[in-house]
Amino acid sequence: MPLLHLTNARVIDPAAKRDAAGELFIRDGVFVARPSAADLKKAKKIDAAGLVAAPGLVDIHVHFREPGQTHKETIETGSRAAAAGGFTSVVCMPNTAPVADNAGTIQLIKDSAARSSCIHVYPTGCITVGMKGQSLAPIGSLKRAGVIAITDDGDCVQSNELMRRACEYAKMFGLPLMDHCQDHSMTVGAVMNEGQMSVKLGLKGWPNAAEDLIVARNCILSEYTGAHIHMQHLSSRNAVEILRRAKARGVRVTGEACPHHIALTDEALATYDTHFKMNPPLRTEEDRLAIIAGLKDGTIDILATDHAPHTPDEKDREFDLAPNGILGLETALAVSLEILVRKNKFKLATLVDLWTRKPAQLLGLPAGTLAEGAPADLVLFDPEAEWLYDAKKGFSKSANSPWSGQKLRGQVKATYVSGKLVFDGKKIVA
Repeated sequence: MPLLHLTNARVIDPAAKRDAAGELFIRDGVFVARPSAADLKKAKKIDAAGLVAAPGLVDIHVHFREPGQTHKETIETGSRAAAAGGFTSVVCMPNTAPVADNAGTIQLIKDSAARSSCIHVYPTGCITVGMKGQSLAPIGSLKRAGVIAITDDGDCVQSNELMRRACEYAKMFGLPLMDHCQDHSMTVGAVMNEGQMSVKLGLKGWPNAAEDLIVARNCILSEYTGAHIHMQHLSSRNAVEILRRAKARGVRVTGEACPHHIALTDEALATYDTHFKMNPPLRTEEDRLAIIAGLKDGTIDILATDHAPHTPDEKDREFDLAPNGILGLETALAVSLEILVRKNKFKLATLVDLWTRKPAQLLGLPAGTLAEGAPADLVLFDPEAEWLYDAKKGFSKSANSPWSGQKLRGQVKATYVSGKLVFDGKKIVA
């Protein structure tokens, strides 16, 4: 690979506390120190004037649907959507068909990623066999197979005793547990947030308490066992406060927020549009502001998309019957720029940190930095560029996005993985 010399960019690297105009040098797929004058003369120059250069974005919560649900997404199409959104590393959830509860399925996912992905794809394994919440999956075997965390995402382990044992095994094998926090007994038949809007629309409500109880349970079990438990897609103001208090005691718990939960509320469901139906549901303005406050003070550690593709036929149904979930990878940067940087005065470097260093550090991924010797995973974006997002013309196999047809501000201009250009701002080139 030729030496690459990136010039005139605003370089943001939170891992090095760097935010200044500067240069970057890439050789053989890694970032390197400034080469000799002779080497620079032969380098391929990339003029990044007006652009931000940051570590490739990291998303530790995506659903690529392979194996078994490839009519919705594949590792290939999901990775392309990720690259178009500036993401160079993603972590796939195990609720595939069959679920990823054994070493064979993990190897299948790794093999497919090696063949077809244009970015780094990391697998997770299930906490329980079949994701049924009845018996533990072979956590040691999953670890040896290469999972970086265990989770029953898309579901939630209801048995406190089983979750306790999972914590003990996870700690033994050095694996974080990622939990979808939902008390099933409180959400039977629920399809949206419980509140004024659910009453107005005549839809079964989903109370905050269903999330709060499990977040509290997990904080207790983490403190009891010493395991690291990560709370996925937080949506409730009370859950944020529970997490805040646990962290103040030094409990090994972390949390994530999704762009849709900081940008939207249950008011968006007024027209029964299933593109706003998700799990956990969109909640109230008070909840939305609490999530943003949690990101600002560090209670919530990272951002993640919960990218969840579904086909048009699946979403084009009665609200009660349509599946939960939306696309997130191609719009995540623009939406989070709008809500956090422009409307809530986050520093741009803080936002970059939420998408790079912090998620990489949380799961121990070799990503999230522009340091010499690190893999040359890089995103170039224009934080002010406006563009029209059309999900049907996007890179995902599905098109279930609430932002389709809207003008967004903040556009990815190039994505590099291990020094190789994979997205040029318009098309995948890998």
